[in-house]
Parts: sequence; structure tokens; C-alpha cells
Amino acid sequence: MLNPELVKFLEEFLTPGRRELFNKVIAQRTNHFTVATEDVYQLHNTSAVIRSCDVFGVQNIHVIEERNRKKIDREIAMGAQKWVSLNRHHSSAECITHLKENGYQIVATIPHGKAVNLADFDISKPSAIFFGTEKDGLSQEVITAADAFLKIPMMGFTDSLNISVSAAIILQHLTQKIKESNIKWELTENEKNALKYDWLSKTFKNLPELIKRFQDNA
Repeated sequence: MLNPELVKFLEEFLTPGRRELFNKVIAQRTNHFTVATEDVYQLHNTSAVIRSCDVFGVQNIHVIEERNRKKIDREIAMGAQKWVSLNRHHSSAECITHLKENGYQIVATIPHGKAVNLADFDISKPSAIFFGTEKDGLSQEVITAADAFLKIPMMGFTDSLNISVSAAIILQHLTQKIKESNIKWELTENEKNALKYDWLSKTFKNLPELIKRFQDNA
């Protein structure tokens, strides 16, 4: 188990401004909602979704690369992949199983049919929001496994949105709504410490040296 005293020790090497920013951002992070993208063809769309997760405080994103295995576009993500936890899966089945084992309901985003409007979505359950490919949407495998269906109401002739736009709209709404509720959406203290350690490890190039210094002084 991660020693919280080690995290406190490492924090002392941050500038006061950086330390304040870390604490401010981590206080707004949540694992109550997570996102999954399924075989998205356009790499910049997945990267943009990662960026939206960071902006709206969703810590974990799950990327299913069953057919399309590509590296995340660092330029589009604008460094967000450094602060968001990226979980890669080689199949939709693997991802679904993992999320259900961790207590998430599977929520399929579809533009019509039996989906509930975004404003009416029940935020009380931990939810994994699935987004499909630009061309075909979500696979039948995800739709069959889904516990709930979600859609963004649309008033025009067009009945679909780009995946990155859809994700931004949904995440902004859900995270705002949950923070106005009485639901315990924040990270636990253990989760905060683990996440802060991850961020610190990506900040210090001399991390092994700092850890040794902590151990020598313990």
C-alpha cells in the first residue's frame, strides 16, 4: 500500500503554486463516471475525448482497440493523457467485464430508440458511458450488454454528433449535475494519494533519487 508520508514528502519539492493546483484539481476528480470509446477510427476524436475527461474531472477513460490500435495523438490531447488514467482494452467484452466487476453499469449512447434524454438520466449509479465509432456507432455486443441507454436531444435535421462533441456535452452535464447532488462522487483518500503519486512521478525526473532520500530519512 502506498505510504501517504511519501506523497507528502514528494509534494514538498513542488512549487507552492503547483502544489495548490494539484490539490485543487484532485478535489474535483471523480470515478463515479467513466468513459469508454469503442474502436474509434479518427484518432483525434479519442484524443479529444481524453481532453474532455480532464477538463470535466473524469479520471478514467477506457479505450477499446479491438480493430483500430493506434497511439494517442499527443498534440490533440494537449498533455491531458498525462493527468487522466488511460485504460486500454483489446476487446469490448474484456472492457465490459472489467467495468461490471468494478461496479459500473454499462450505458450505451445511441441517438434514438429506447434511450433516455440526457436531462432525465439517473446519476445515482456509477456509470460507464460508451461511445461508438463515427461510422457505425456502438457494436451490438455493447448494446446487448448495456444496462441503460442515453441520448442527447436534437432539434435539427441532423440526428448525430461527432463523438468528441457528444462526449463533451454529456460529461459537462453529468459532472455538473452530480456536484449539485448529495452523491458521494469524490475520490477516496487512498485514490487521491495514488493519483497524486502518479502525477508526482510524472513531474520529477529524479524520482528514484527522491524516494531513496525519503527512505534514508525514515
